[in-house]
Amino acid sequence: MRLENVWLRYRRRGPWVLREVGVRVGPGEVVVVLGRNGVGKSTLLQVAAGVLRPSRGRVTGRPRHVGWVPERFPADQRFTVEHYLTAMGRIAGLDPAAAGHAVAHWTSRLGLSPFRRVRLPELSKGTAQKVGLAQAMLRPPGLLVLDEPWEGLDAATRDLVPAIIDEVAAAGGSVLVSDHRGEVARLPGARRWTLADGTVTETAPSPDAPHAVVEVAVAAARVDGTVARLRAEGHRILRVRRPGEAAPAGPPTGAVDTGAAPVVGVPEGTGGTTGGPR
Repeated sequence: MRLENVWLRYRRRGPWVLREVGVRVGPGEVVVVLGRNGVGKSTLLQVAAGVLRPSRGRVTGRPRHVGWVPERFPADQRFTVEHYLTAMGRIAGLDPAAAGHAVAHWTSRLGLSPFRRVRLPELSKGTAQKVGLAQAMLRPPGLLVLDEPWEGLDAATRDLVPAIIDEVAAAGGSVLVSDHRGEVARLPGARRWTLADGTVTETAPSPDAPHAVVEVAVAAARVDGTVARLRAEGHRILRVRRPGEAAPAGPPTGAVDTGAAPVVGVPEGTGGTTGGPR
């Protein structure tokens, strides 16, 4: 998806909130949008999600299914949690059985099961935010846009957000997430866009970000393509082991065997790897 020369202001002759924004996010990539309060992070995310249309410029390549979670979930609706999520699943194109399964899965995973029959206005802010996250994930999104997703959440759910982001990226989805609380440390391999004065610049992640090593079993015929894709995503290939070879006694040394092999060890980075410490 690309934002091409995007400008936006909220009224004619008003100040430009976004100016000449030209950025791209690809499949499997995670981007954290940084900047002080009031600089337009939410505006940028709403343009990316399709909630706002640019005053000038255009957005191309937006995936068909977009999961959008605003900073404050609009809980002033008369529905119960279950009724709302089921309706949102149907709007997303799920049949009744699939919508029911998705609602059951996400209410359980996000700790919403005790609130399924509670009306949205009766929820706390943090619980309402969980409902917003659940509705965005009912159908696997090709683009997940999260505006300050950690705001108001309990500790267990804050820890769950990076796992959900990793899952979307691992499935080939793109993720945009804003952050002003320093939670970016939970996403060590993410790209970083900094918004200031209406323009976006990209900054490199900290070189001392923690890594994890993940061993992935790959069909021998797919190794070359898998290694190439992992390298393209910014991962470092530590070791490749051929079929029938015994596992080395020590940790990976950094040497790479370029022959066909079923096991690839890689450090954790942007989308596509899971496990290990963060």
